[in-house]
Amino acid sequence: MSITNSGVSDQPPFQALIIDDDADRRETLRACLQFIELECHVFDFVSWLQQSRAFALDSVGVVLIGESSLPIALNKLVAELDRGPVIPKLLTCDWPELDQAAFAQSGILGVLAQPYRYPQLLDWLHQCALLRERGITEPRALPDMPGFVGQSAPIREIRHLIAQVAPRDISVLITGESGTGKEVVARCLHEHSPRRDGPFVPVNCGAIPSELLESELFGHEKGAFTGAISSRPGRFELANGGTLFLDEIGDMPLPMQVKLLRVLQERQFERVGGSKTLEVDVRIVTATHKNLELMIQDGQFREDLYYRLNVFPIEMPALRDRLEDLPLLINNLSQQLDETGSGRLQFHPAALESLRLHPWPGNVRELANLVERLSIIHPGGVIGVSELPPKFRHIEEPDPERYVRPELPLPVDTEQATASAEIAAAEALPAEGVDLKAWLESHEQRLIHQALDATDQVVSKAARLLQIRRTTLVEKMRKYGIERQ
Repeated sequence: MSITNSGVSDQPPFQALIIDDDADRRETLRACLQFIELECHVFDFVSWLQQSRAFALDSVGVVLIGESSLPIALNKLVAELDRGPVIPKLLTCDWPELDQAAFAQSGILGVLAQPYRYPQLLDWLHQCALLRERGITEPRALPDMPGFVGQSAPIREIRHLIAQVAPRDISVLITGESGTGKEVVARCLHEHSPRRDGPFVPVNCGAIPSELLESELFGHEKGAFTGAISSRPGRFELANGGTLFLDEIGDMPLPMQVKLLRVLQERQFERVGGSKTLEVDVRIVTATHKNLELMIQDGQFREDLYYRLNVFPIEMPALRDRLEDLPLLINNLSQQLDETGSGRLQFHPAALESLRLHPWPGNVRELANLVERLSIIHPGGVIGVSELPPKFRHIEEPDPERYVRPELPLPVDTEQATASAEIAAAEALPAEGVDLKAWLESHEQRLIHQALDATDQVVSKAARLLQIRRTTLVEKMRKYGIERQ
């Protein structure tokens, strides 16, 4: 951790404030700090009390508090110093009114005693720099990142990294398993950078055939190859003034890696089939789920390109390593679906517990697919364990009785029931037996009469109603002596 202003953080400069009525000690401390090139502001207590309100504390990274000849309480002095974030402090003499147990509440790290030694002084300043950095970039001071959901420790750390590197125009390499949200981070970097008003152009290097990737990135001139019927700008040109996001950079073939490295070094390129050199001003953000260092060892990725891209690495955690974010992610995904009219889902605590036990090989992308599927099957519903697909059920349904459907009696049509009973009684086989041929002929005659009555005695229509040929119906009418009315 450097205490100078050369890091990637967008913090104010790190300076020291010395308040001490002991003139010799003031000057000794000033000389020591200036020796390590740390700018100092030096006051006695009277001068400090007179000027403190007008003094800007933004750049102060450590306050060294010495002996006071005034009747001033240390806690009052500390309260005046901590008008914003708590500033780390070191005592240069004993303050009897304050024991070490109360040091932390006042932001006091300890006592810097004489003689001052370089390693000890540098160690104290290193601790102050770390505490100051955390105080300035604590969650309440981080920029809003609506698409980046989560409050777990890994996600807070990534928010911190985004806040640090977004304002800097350097290359960022985002690593992590597939589905962890690498493109979301890339968009956050763009939205919080000075290039936010420029274009954000994503390219999936693994989804474009190797023979077309050069044209896709750098564009081509008319007639450069078969099918090039007109000139076309590439993604570098489209991203000029903004951010170019190269996803799955590990899938880029070696010949293209050489050409990409040249563009990154020289900031200029030619279209395929062209001779005019084009200048380009883009910020490169890359992502991959592969281990590029192993690929370098295997000769599959250029080492010089790797170090050009990996200026500032960000590693995305797998969903199984940030399960405390699961409810927030589900709520965010459900809210997005609700805005499209799919209805907002609610998850039973038992269902959430079951989901926490899932290994999530597909990470946040797998979770998004699950929530979308449930919103289709149970729109606007409450999701319990039994509503989850089988592979997501890692605990037993806590209340299986709620899924037992009682057998309700069906509504009864009285007239239909009576008619059915009469037919059943009529069709019951008598004890003495029945003349089957006569019984069938009787029913056939009755059905023919009913069909003729229903069709106003039109024989062709009656035949269709009985699903027989017209000639067959005429023969049966002649057999039974049935005439049209």
